[in-house]
Amino acid sequence: MLGLPDHVRTCLFDLDGVLTRTAKVHAAAWKEMFDDYLRRRAEREGVPFESFDAVHDYDEYVDGRPREDGVRTFLASRGVRLPEGAPDDGPDRETVNSLGTRKNALVLRKIREQGVEAYEGSVAYVSAARDAGLRRAVVSSSANCRDVLAAAGIEDLFEERIDGIVAREQRLRGKPQPDTYLAAARALGAEPGAAAVFEDALAGVEAGRAGGFGLVVGIDRTGQAAELRRHGADIVVNDLAELLESR
Repeated sequence: MLGLPDHVRTCLFDLDGVLTRTAKVHAAAWKEMFDDYLRRRAEREGVPFESFDAVHDYDEYVDGRPREDGVRTFLASRGVRLPEGAPDDGPDRETVNSLGTRKNALVLRKIREQGVEAYEGSVAYVSAARDAGLRRAVVSSSANCRDVLAAAGIEDLFEERIDGIVAREQRLRGKPQPDTYLAAARALGAEPGAAAVFEDALAGVEAGRAGGFGLVVGIDRTGQAAELRRHGADIVVNDLAELLESR
């Protein structure tokens, strides 16, 4: 059923890039924010400007991670370390929190301007899982998860939501640690071995593997199937509709 092993009765879905076409919006927001910061830093220090790569840098250092972790991880790849600052740091501060806030403002603006579109194959798959009686949750590092689900018109397809707000409240470590996926399984009363994780991010696939889940499905939207498998995906598809077709 649904291309899943018989013992898997719970489905845990990432949001951006799995359910909604927002991964490119996030990548564009990260690039705009980082390029602005890196350009000003290069001018100040008299060194060449090296832009943020919206494919490689996004996939390797940012995608799937909590916002502040993405800032730290990417900057570390460039040998840059900033003070943490505070969540209410303004855009003029040179801190991890300030850069994360700038990125969030950019992505919210882009979502307001462009709207949110869900992947048809994903909506069909989640609907089929619901009709088959499988439990369903969204697991996202985004603090804007609920707003994105509502804007895409798919909020009612899910029973639980573990997002950036919940992770902060419960002090859950972000992906690639498995904490948020494990919390979603607990919320649905499922053991990890009886749950499937659906992810397009390398960090998210790592989280699914680290959590000992029954199946880790990688969704390849950007031509990184081999990397998804290397990071722990059991199977890789281009769209969740392929799993429906495998019945």
